[in-house]
Amino acid sequence: MKAVLASHNKHKIAELQRLLSVYIPGIEILSLADVGLEGEIVEDGKTFGENALIKANFAARSGLIGIGDDSGLCVYALDGAPGVYSARYAGENANDKANNEKLLEALKGEPNREAKFVCTVACVFPDGSDPIVVEGETEGEILCVPRGESGFGYDPLFWFDFDGKTFAEMSEDEKNAVSHRGKAIKKLAAALAQRLGNENNSTENK
Repeated sequence: MKAVLASHNKHKIAELQRLLSVYIPGIEILSLADVGLEGEIVEDGKTFGENALIKANFAARSGLIGIGDDSGLCVYALDGAPGVYSARYAGENANDKANNEKLLEALKGEPNREAKFVCTVACVFPDGSDPIVVEGETEGEILCVPRGESGFGYDPLFWFDFDGKTFAEMSEDEKNAVSHRGKAIKKLAAALAQRLGNENNSTENK
């Protein structure tokens, strides 16, 4: 079977392929380019779930199962900000450095550095059946200075106490084992495998 991830990022597609294949042997994950879908996806949802569904619905225009994800950093002392605006916290064309600098400035003098990364993944079916929406979270705290050279986004500031490292100090495998996105994708894999298994059983019993 085939599914389309609403992304052009080869790393994300390969990661999804690897994780889903454990639960659904033979599944093939395609990019938007692979199925000829072009144009900007307007992510104007107010929650991670709404944005994930917007992306998944766009991918499902291919006639295949569409998968979309949205993620971000939620800082408790900032009432959940930057949240769905994580990628553009310092402005529409902001880069990681600018976003991190704005976050550190917003938390200047703030003793509560607790935060969580959140990822929601949505799966939309071309037959119009109910979508699957799952979420993964990882709790941590925001450091006062960045640490580590790996990862992206807020990874150098996000301290995961259990491993005693920032996300930017972890290997790819270490991060996938505890990250919000890794957790969400594993939940999706289990839910999708169950949905497909139920559909197959229903067909065989007719």
